[in-house]
Order: sequence, then structure tokens, then C-alpha cells
Amino acid sequence: MRIIPLILLCFTVHFSGAQSRFFVPADSINKKRMVAVTASIGGGSTLGMIGLWNLWYKNGDSGHWKFIDDSHSWLQMDKAGHFFTAYKLNQTTFDLYKWSGVSQTKAQWLGFGYGMAFQTTLECFDGFSSDWGFSWSDMGFNFLGASSFTAQQLIWKEERFIPKFSSFPTSYAALRPEVLGSNFAESTLKDYNGQTYWLSFSPGTFMKNGSFPQWLCFSLGYSADQKIVGDQNTYTDPATGITYYAKREWLLSMDIDFSRLPIRKPWLKAVVKQFNYLKVPFPALILSNGKISGRPLYF
Repeated sequence: MRIIPLILLCFTVHFSGAQSRFFVPADSINKKRMVAVTASIGGGSTLGMIGLWNLWYKNGDSGHWKFIDDSHSWLQMDKAGHFFTAYKLNQTTFDLYKWSGVSQTKAQWLGFGYGMAFQTTLECFDGFSSDWGFSWSDMGFNFLGASSFTAQQLIWKEERFIPKFSSFPTSYAALRPEVLGSNFAESTLKDYNGQTYWLSFSPGTFMKNGSFPQWLCFSLGYSADQKIVGDQNTYTDPATGITYYAKREWLLSMDIDFSRLPIRKPWLKAVVKQFNYLKVPFPALILSNGKISGRPLYF
């Protein structure tokens, strides 16, 4: 539910380093860049925390610290969000410090540390909230997300598996607007039925003969449908008497790795790479309840 503000934070922090050598990572420590990046990350994090506090916690009651087991809620769609956010915070921080001239090894651990620190802080907010609680399953997916990027850097020194996000409005938000959102912005954040989390990869990154373009990807997606209540898989609308049955959706589609497009201009390549946060609309196959269907264009 907090994924979109964090995506926007990633964009804000990433573009703070951006204006044709300027876009090329420094060969050694560039103090001006280092100061600018560290200040941007610190300032962006502070603003992000303030914004999230006002958006999610301000109007709730703050109580004593408590734990919560929400591992079975929302068909684990929220866990996919934790994975995605921790991964992207790690990747963004890594890119920024590499741009500042920090070594590969130091940059990858700075990214991991920041991704975990930011997500752990939010989880502590939950721990003192009367509406939620500290969730070890959330922390587990935070760790998996952050460590997935670091592991790829350790093994290949590049991204080959890229988490992405897509969203499209659904009619389910109107059933429980206080939970799933009462307007477009809120439903984008809160309606898991409209969200899909993807893992894109190109077979070309594992081939040395160039027989498959590295920018063209296959993409595996995960979403939910008719999920109206977090810890219940059925919901009967009191107004119509219609019963909704929650189910998982698994998707197969195509995608584009914008970081591997054959773009020569460093500034354009840096800008285009930012689209790797979002899944490109393509036709998709959908597996749900043992049945396969398709859409000519899936967002």
C-alpha cells in the first residue's frame, strides 16, 4: 500500500544526480558528487518518512510496541511490494554511489544497507501503530528484495533479473472504498487487485553469441483478483448480494530492459533507464484457478 510513494522517492533521488560526461560514473571518488548524493538520499529519506507518517500513521492511534503475523493477508501481494521496494532502493542507491566514483563492492553494500534501513524504519512505525504491528514476514521480504540485487552484483556485476510494477484501476475499490481507495490515487495505492508485480529477464544476458537481443525480456507476473478483505478469501457485497472469491493470478508476458537498449548518448541512456521501474504493456497469458486466459494488452 505504500509502494507508489516509495517509487516516487526512488525517482526523485535518482534524478537528483542527473545533467556529457556528467552522466558517466566517475573513475574515482568525486567529492562534489558524493556530497550531493549523500545529501539527496538523506533529505529524500527524511521527506519520505514525514510524508509517509502523515499519510499512513498521523490519524491512527500510536500504542505500545506489538508484533503481528500478517503472512497470510492479501494473498501476499503486500509482500511482493516489500520485495520490490527494498530491491529498488538498493539498486537506486548503488547507481548513485557508483556515479560518485565509489567502488563496486562498497556501492553494493551501501545500497543494501540503505534499502534495509529505510524499510526497517517503516516497519518500526508499524510496530507502534495500533492498526498494524511489526511483521517478521515483511522484514523477510525486505531482506529478500535487497539481497536479490546485491547477489546479482556479486555473481554477475549486473542486473539480469529485474523486478517491475504495473497498475490499472479496477471496479473492486468501489466495494470497500475506505480500504481499497475512494479515488484514483488511493485505489492505485491500496487496491491490490489492480497491481501486478513482475520479474523480467532476457535469455540474451546468458548467451555470448548475441543470438537473442538482451533488451528483449520475458516477464513473469503475480497479481490478485477479487481480493476485497485482507484476511478473508470471500466477500459478499451487502448492497447486491454478490459474493466475490479471491484468487491468485500468474502471468507470462514480454517486456523491455531499457538499460540495455543500444543508446549511445549517456544522458538519454540515463533517462531511459528509469523506465525499468515499470512494466511495459504487452499481451499476456494469465493462469488463475487452473484456467489459462489471455489479454491482447495487459497493464
